[in-house]
Formats: sequence, C-alpha cells, structure tokens
Amino acid sequence: MADWAPVLVGVVLFVLLSPGLLFQIPGNNHTVEFGGCKTNGNAIFLHTLIFFAVYSILILALDIHIYPS
Repeated sequence: MADWAPVLVGVVLFVLLSPGLLFQIPGNNHTVEFGGCKTNGNAIFLHTLIFFAVYSILILALDIHIYPS
C-alpha cells in the first residue's frame, strides 16, 4: 500500500505557505503582510526554509503515515 502522507502534507503546506497568499514574511512594506498577493525574493527564500523545516518535522520526526483503506 502506498503512503499518502508525504503527498498530502506537501500539498497542504505548499498552499498555506505560498508567499503572498495568506501571509508574507518579510513583506514589501511591513515585516508581515497579509493577503498582499505580491512577493519578493526574500519572502520566497524564507517561506521555502519554513516549508522544508515543517515538512521534515512532520514526515521524518513525527513519522506521519496515511494509508488508503
């Protein structure tokens, strides 16, 4: 059976951590901007690091598994 946890966790985190969609750190004018839909290189880099850290913790450290029934 296939383990769907890496796929589902990755998709959810990608949507939630897309810079400019819900929030952006660092923002263009402020430290944190919400729903601006505009981004910059620093925000992309920071959100990538946050994604990698949270994804690694969830998949490797917490050992999450989702199997279809």
